[in-house]
Amino acid sequence: MATLNLKRIKKIYPHSGDQKKAKKKKDDTEKKVNLQVTEQGVVAVQEFNLDIADKEFIVLVGPSGCGKSTTLRMVAGLEEISEGELYIDGQLMNDVEPKNRDIAMVFQSYALYPHMTVYENMAFPLKLRKTPKEEIDRRVKEAAEILDITQYLDRKPKALSGGQRQRVAIGRAIVREPKVLLMDEPLSNLDAKLRNQMRAEIIKLRQKINTTFMYVTHDQTEAMTLGDRIVIMKDGFIQQIGTPQQVFDHPANLFVAGFIGTPQMNFFDAKLLKEDGKYSVSVGGIKVELADAKQKALAAKNVGSQAITLGVRPSHITLGDGPNTLTATVDVSEMMGSEVHLHANAEGRDVVVIVPTLDLSSVSFAPGTPIHLTFDGGVCHLFDSAGKNLEF
Repeated sequence: MATLNLKRIKKIYPHSGDQKKAKKKKDDTEKKVNLQVTEQGVVAVQEFNLDIADKEFIVLVGPSGCGKSTTLRMVAGLEEISEGELYIDGQLMNDVEPKNRDIAMVFQSYALYPHMTVYENMAFPLKLRKTPKEEIDRRVKEAAEILDITQYLDRKPKALSGGQRQRVAIGRAIVREPKVLLMDEPLSNLDAKLRNQMRAEIIKLRQKINTTFMYVTHDQTEAMTLGDRIVIMKDGFIQQIGTPQQVFDHPANLFVAGFIGTPQMNFFDAKLLKEDGKYSVSVGGIKVELADAKQKALAAKNVGSQAITLGVRPSHITLGDGPNTLTATVDVSEMMGSEVHLHANAEGRDVVVIVPTLDLSSVSFAPGTPIHLTFDGGVCHLFDSAGKNLEF
């Protein structure tokens, strides 16, 4: 039950003595392994600004090494904040000890004590705070009931499955009734079926406890299903903040467009044309007029004709015939049950098309089969040469 405000947060890992860089004549920064390297050290998180409302579920998502876990650890107090300010409920927390921040954290590795029972593991943080025995018993049993692990309270962690251990780790965090619950890739050690089950459990848990959640994952499916808002990161920078639907429907740049959505968005080299005040895209010899909403967005920004990267999601491409279609060649056909994923080559690019099996009847797609692709002007995403969405 708390608000969080992260203002211009930055994390710099200093160089060791023999690695200090000499100051450059023109620019004192350089790029190395996708992270900025300065005279002070390696910058892992850059100018991170985020306001989190009370009881909001925020998900930080991005590829490995983008700075999301580092950001979470700075909120927890496990990493020192190099620059910027962290506020919890309006109080500056930069120099406050982790134990005094009223925050609980669930780690990727569970971090349970192997010699303690489930009950003892969950009770341990309360014992450290010298909570009365009756209160400890009430909170542990209440948390066990919420997480459906009451029957395991007398067992030791080695007698539990991965999903059960993760529930115990979550239980140990929530018995403290923290203001903020931090979760660092808690489901990454579980198999696919268990991950799906635990995602549902976390959604149920969120409805039962009054806590602000900050969740880190590299799995965009988790981000889309769990978060009220998603913070997409790359190389220490925030790329976009928005609801799952917003970032899916209106990606701010090429990175977000390619990262959010499974299978990922298809990209084509194309041209944006402005003729008689109307916008259309030209790709592979076909021309598609854009939908009214996109016409208005581009006209409001006075966007001119230019070379662009055109993005179209696999589910928005359909098979068709006729002159105004892209010709492609099937490379791989994947049967997914209710749909078929066709991997094809079109205009020198790898393209994925999702086709419902109901539309196929007896049609088969062997490698080398020619197909014709079409899409309408309402599903086009337009990115300039710098990768920015032209509608933003």
